[in-house]
Parts: sequence; structure tokens; C-alpha cells
Amino acid sequence: MVPVTGGSASAPPIALWAAPRSRSTAFLRAMLERGDLHVVHEPFSYLSDQGYFDVGGSRCTSAGELLAALLSASSSRRVFFKDTTDYRYDTLLADRRLYRDLINTFMIREPSAAVASHLRIDPAATVDAIGFEHLHAIFCRVRQETGETPLVIDGDDLVANPEAMVRAYCERVGLAYVPDALRWETGTQAAWRRTSRWHEDVERSTGLGVTPRRAPLPPDRRERDLVRHHQPFYDALYAHRLVAG
Repeated sequence: MVPVTGGSASAPPIALWAAPRSRSTAFLRAMLERGDLHVVHEPFSYLSDQGYFDVGGSRCTSAGELLAALLSASSSRRVFFKDTTDYRYDTLLADRRLYRDLINTFMIREPSAAVASHLRIDPAATVDAIGFEHLHAIFCRVRQETGETPLVIDGDDLVANPEAMVRAYCERVGLAYVPDALRWETGTQAAWRRTSRWHEDVERSTGLGVTPRRAPLPPDRRERDLVRHHQPFYDALYAHRLVAG
């Protein structure tokens, strides 16, 4: 782990909202490797699924409590959390602190690849679970409430040019760029043990970069329908994606 001083106390927490299977856990793994951030894995989806989430020794049972705990934790060590949009977060979106006190960023991936990857793990995934529609709704709400266009990164751009993309992301959110954090040792992380079956590719990886893809199967009608539903939401977000040199 790379110790640096880019995550100063009292800096606003950074949220990365991502459609499932967009390579967001690989990005979180790089944030873990920095060593200067309090990195939290999918707190609000865990809350939605389990009814609670623990932060700093406190058990939170509502979105308001959880947001307060993340803000409090960031007073001593800057918080980075990523969450996926296979759930709706209506209560959270009604909380002004989300827009006033956090930096909200977003992550996408080309839907045909994201859907195919999702269905390999969960063949029964619903249209809502794919997540692009929910992701777009959060993006629009953040833009409406803040008057600014949030930062969007594309997972395909990230693995094609990790150095430039991570450097540009860090510049936008006020973090020091740490090139050594783009490489790591293989293995699981306690942060995502609950959902480890979704993160096997990251556990086998040694850094950000393109990994060999499984030979795709021809998409069936249901897979095509899922892609067709979510493509417009991806396209709308893609129009705002970060382009790094």
C-alpha cells in the first residue's frame, strides 16, 4: 500500500456512483492502494439489501444515518465510497447533504458488455438491476441541485488508458495522483467479502488495464431487450464522459 498525503481531513467525501459491471470495483481497488483514504465499498446498496451498514464502529439503519456517518468519518480521513445503482436511493436523493457536502462522480460502461457480464453472474437480473436508468436519474438530480455537470468516467476508457484517466479524475476531485496505486497484489479484500462472487476478476488482477475477455455468447432476446432499454441512459451519460489525453 502506498502512503501519501492526498486525502486531507475535512475534505468532502467522494462518491462514485456506478452501474453494476462497469469496472467500478477495480477503480475502488486503486483507491484502496493509495493508503490515504477511508475507502467504503457499496454502503447504500448494503443498507438496502441488509437493512444496516457499519461505519467507524457505528451501525447505521437508515440512509440519513449512513450519510451522516460517512460525513463524520471524512473529518479525520477523507472518505471515498463507491456504490452501484441496482437499487433506488430515493430517501438519500431527498437529503440536501448529498449535494451540498459530497463530490458525486459517475461511472459507466458500454451496455452490451455490462449486461452480458451481469447475466453471467445473475441470469435472473431484472431490468432495474442493470442500473443505467437509476444512474442517469442520480446524475440528473445532482446536476439539477448543484447547477454543475458531474464528472463521468467510462470503464472502457479507464482500462484502455488508466494512467491518464486516474490522473484526470484525481485532479477533478482534489486528490494527489499516485501512479504506484495502479498496481497491486492479487487477492480478496475485506471491504467486498459480502459480494465477492461479483469481484473475482479484480481479485485475480494486479492492476488497472484491459483483461482478456471471455468469448461472448450470442445474446438472446432478453439480453438484447435489456441492452436496448438501458442504451439511451448510457448514451446520455457518455456525452459528458471525461476525456483524458
